[in-house]
Amino acid sequence: MEVQIFSDPVCPWCFIGKRRLEQALDTRPDLCVRIDWRAYELNPEIPVRGMDRARHLASKFNGARHADQVYENIRRVGVSVGIDFAFEKIQRTPNTVDAHRLINFAAESMRGNLVVEQLFHAYFIDGADIGDRNTLIAIAMDSGLDAGKTAAELSSDRHFDVLRSEGAQARALGVQGAPSFIFDNQYLLSGAQEPESFFPIFDLAGQTARTVMAE
Repeated sequence: MEVQIFSDPVCPWCFIGKRRLEQALDTRPDLCVRIDWRAYELNPEIPVRGMDRARHLASKFNGARHADQVYENIRRVGVSVGIDFAFEKIQRTPNTVDAHRLINFAAESMRGNLVVEQLFHAYFIDGADIGDRNTLIAIAMDSGLDAGKTAAELSSDRHFDVLRSEGAQARALGVQGAPSFIFDNQYLLSGAQEPESFFPIFDLAGQTARTVMAE
């Protein structure tokens, strides 16, 4: 079963959705699953060097007080899936184009899922600026990628066309937010759903696979 996940490394619900998918998959050890991470930029208007997070959230959520309420709720949900969000450590909202490019680069070495996990942890737990290329290179090294090759990759023009094509793919598939999960190019599940929400789709995808094998 192939699972495409449209996500952004600065999306807390994407981190939660990843954990809930993992919880669901833990109940189905018989499933053979390939996960492909796709780019969905939540804040494409963010400058290349990022911007002050408090100012960005106050603008996005119509005031700092409302933003605090929203993120306190996310913090509580995070605890339920084992994520200890440290929003107070985050100083800047980064532009995530380079982070998405790193994910695509890592996927070529079968390390995409690991890099996604490292990006989530760096941003939401450590408060790191994942728009900074030195930070991204450090994450790449921690994920087993070569520092020099990663630096060269991020300095090149590679994968910009991939990001554009993934954006077009998202629109074609009806993706309207992150996280969104596409199963075997057929079944769409939107949002950070509870683990049980994945079970019917697992059954449908498994039934489809059995039918194809029988034919």
